[in-house]
Amino acid sequence: MVTLVAVAAGDGARVVSGHMVCPGADRPCYKMAYFPSVASRVSFSEAVQACSTDQGNWTVSLLSIESEEEQRTIESLLQGLRSDSDSGITDGDFWIGLTRAEASEQNQSCPKLYGWTDGSPAPYRNWYEDEPSCGGEACVVMYHQPTALPGLGGAYLHQWNDDRCNMKHNFICKYKYSDPETTTRGGSPRLGPTTASSSTTEGKAPPPIGDTQSLMLVVYILLPTVPLLLMILVASGSCCCQRLHSSKSRSKTPDQTNLWISQNQDQPA
Repeated sequence: MVTLVAVAAGDGARVVSGHMVCPGADRPCYKMAYFPSVASRVSFSEAVQACSTDQGNWTVSLLSIESEEEQRTIESLLQGLRSDSDSGITDGDFWIGLTRAEASEQNQSCPKLYGWTDGSPAPYRNWYEDEPSCGGEACVVMYHQPTALPGLGGAYLHQWNDDRCNMKHNFICKYKYSDPETTTRGGSPRLGPTTASSSTTEGKAPPPIGDTQSLMLVVYILLPTVPLLLMILVASGSCCCQRLHSSKSRSKTPDQTNLWISQNQDQPA
């Protein structure tokens, strides 16, 4: 189970895998999902599905990077990322929400076919040299290979590469905060909660997923016991009524012992 906790992200900040981190006010928040075991990593479609759920007023999607500034923010978060065991992370690329669509026109260049799964029109790209290679590789990862020797394009770290969509990688989710009041009034949603330095925020933060699941579990456990409780109440009421009736009946029956004494007293000596 992944816990979402909003914390401030600054220089040297400790970022925990599976926890949400908010770099600043009115900015998106992120969740870095890192799996030490390769067997636990997911395909592109599984990463999209894991991110594409709403948490309260949060709109969640696989990461879109809309500017060089946001790219640098993600790089900083990856540098501070720690696994659940509080150790640093090793080699393992991260899915981002960039994928290639089918060409709608002939002679349309391959790089122009890539778009963000959240619908962002941002044109920013940070491809590794000679990427995208296209062919059967239509989904995009951010390189994270700190132990690999540099290639022609430099270190395999934080630049982008297209890969086969069924490959298994880590992933990064992006959280945008949408205020229902401003959305109802026709205004633009506000992005990101107020930054906090602990596990709470001054703005609205999404409740941990575990709270909702725990509440539903309690409901599912208690609901089947309602008929049993009703049967116990009915049985108890019936028993009380029988005892009350029996007590009244005994009070109306003559005391046979007293009657026998009374009859003896009436006989002549």
